[in-house]
Amino acid sequence: MEEKNKQNSEKKLAAEKAVEFVKDGMIVGIGTGSTVFYAIKKLGELVQNGLNISAVSTSDSTTKLAGAEGIRLINLDKAVRPDINIDGADEADRNFNGIKGGGGALLFEKIVALSSVKNIWILDSSKNVEQLGKFPLPVEVIPFGYKRVLNIFKEMKYYPELRIKNNNPYLTDSGNYILDLHLEKIEDAGILDKEIKLITGVVETGLFINIADVIITGKNNSVEILRKEKL
Repeated sequence: MEEKNKQNSEKKLAAEKAVEFVKDGMIVGIGTGSTVFYAIKKLGELVQNGLNISAVSTSDSTTKLAGAEGIRLINLDKAVRPDINIDGADEADRNFNGIKGGGGALLFEKIVALSSVKNIWILDSSKNVEQLGKFPLPVEVIPFGYKRVLNIFKEMKYYPELRIKNNNPYLTDSGNYILDLHLEKIEDAGILDKEIKLITGVVETGLFINIADVIITGKNNSVEILRKEKL
């Protein structure tokens, strides 16, 4: 319980620091997950106090939460380019690479991230790693023929597992399945990402390569900010 409270405190610190980058008139991409929850709550508070922003959501759950906070939501195709995208990560290294998709929104998260001018990741300290791979790598696949992809991953010794929720295959917001690969260690994330995408039936991977511009990590009672360049 003490460790959980520490993580939540660090998530809140990182999220609220990230929101400081949001300026009046911006279009803001909003990710999905437990850390982003705190960013949405803070943005909602600022909107109630007069901050004028529009937001692009990456999932149904984020849409509901942001809407409840009074944040104006717009469709990505009407957003031109979000000025800033705030999202979490399940793992992140110091080379600005990460694994995302533990919350199941990896496809929409990657589309919004690649559409945005700048990307900010918010983390608690447990998500900082020297090498990616301990966290299972989510791979979104179409349901039709998914067992073929599953078997290919088994042959590749990637130890895949179909994600299950309520005794049924977990469905993403776009109606796909997720296969979680238990790799333990990823030697070259870029090569692995390309290799997996060559398999017919794969929609997207949870590898986010060189997408983040700023990584904000809550560490005890402070934050560490890692910048690719000035923001």
